[in-house]
Amino acid sequence: MIAAIENLIGPTLEAMGFRLVRVHIGSGTAPTLQIMVERWDGGPADPGDGGVTADDCAHISRTVSAILDVADPIPGHYTLEVSSPGIDRPLVCLEDYDRFAGFEAKVETAAPVDGRKRFRGALQGTSGGRVRIALASSGEAVELPFAGIASGKLILTDALVAASLNARERRVREHST
Repeated sequence: MIAAIENLIGPTLEAMGFRLVRVHIGSGTAPTLQIMVERWDGGPADPGDGGVTADDCAHISRTVSAILDVADPIPGHYTLEVSSPGIDRPLVCLEDYDRFAGFEAKVETAAPVDGRKRFRGALQGTSGGRVRIALASSGEAVELPFAGIASGKLILTDALVAASLNARERRVREHST
């Protein structure tokens, strides 16, 4: 169902200048459909809120609601939430691990790799479908198969905050000229 929703709304979001980061459906009698988006121009990584404003979320919500009302991919009643990825954003696709190379992250694998499932350290990009990370505990570089990653997330650090502020200032300058 998630792939169907991504296929339904992805092209529209792209036409609006956004990239779909993640779709999640919560459980319950009235599930929540969470859609996470970032502003996207194909440029460098924006480690902040993805350049998404509250007005953007409202506009996307109205647009996506209309698409979902017609296609009706979720049976019954549900709540739609649209948000930005935030500064400590999830890493959901292989490209994210390249885009945010140099920043610290937590990565958890579905099955143990070298006897462990949790890894924390500086991202070093990808190679051949594997994510490289320099472990914070030892500095040792490890490679994790992307297909085996259960979750990944940037960690809030001073470097990430500084990069986020720089990205925000760059966006303000670009929109004021």
